[in-house]
Amino acid sequence: MGFLFELKSRLKSSGIYIAFTLVIFYFGFYAFYGERGIRKYLYLRREVEYARTLAQQYEAKKERLNREVRLLSPDSLDLDLLDERARVVLNFVDEDEFVILDEQ
Repeated sequence: MGFLFELKSRLKSSGIYIAFTLVIFYFGFYAFYGERGIRKYLYLRREVEYARTLAQQYEAKKERLNREVRLLSPDSLDLDLLDERARVVLNFVDEDEFVILDEQ
């Protein structure tokens, strides 16, 4: 009778260990692979860094465009520069002018 009781108590305690191990494995697995786990955190961190990089690029582009717009304001408008840019964009040449083509 003592042997059976001892065997029964050991199986119960080993069952607790198995259950405890399974619980630890369950929570450990989902802590790494779950919806809010470590892998998801690292993925979202990369996404945030990429979004910050894009935001910096767009901010630089916005600043460049703002500078160009300020140059076109009536207070700081250079008429020679405006004439030159209009000729380049519109491909316009006066009758008394000639064009020297560059090989670039």
